[in-house]
Amino acid sequence: MYSEKVMDHFNHPRNVGEIENASGVGTVGNAKCGDIMRMYLDIDDNQIIRECKFKTFGCGAAVATSSMATELVTGKSVQEAMQVTNKAVMEALDGLPPVKVHCSLLAEEAIHAALWDYAKKNDIIIDGLKEPKADISEEEVEV
Repeated sequence: MYSEKVMDHFNHPRNVGEIENASGVGTVGNAKCGDIMRMYLDIDDNQIIRECKFKTFGCGAAVATSSMATELVTGKSVQEAMQVTNKAVMEALDGLPPVKVHCSLLAEEAIHAALWDYAKKNDIIIDGLKEPKADISEEEVEV
């Protein structure tokens, strides 16, 4: 059973789409077995996330967690965005069924992958940020 917040973010997702010339773009998931998330970040010179958008291919929980993740990082500093965990995403949505917890983990990983791309493009180090496990290139999948 899904919470009202999960259903709201699934039925009315926030920040869907792409950001042209994004500061950072991260794609996570597995094209062969399910959910794929792509996060776009627009980060200003003070390392504040001005805008965050997403595109997701997956179930309702994947859409809802992507939507909530964009709301949680928009307006935050890069370092504050690093603190957004899958648990924080789940709590903001008033929980997820146990079989859908992996969707919140994908949301956290998508944020980190976009931050990694931003750090790489700008030749900077973000404390605590690790290289994503497996980046899915845009050539491999269209979300």
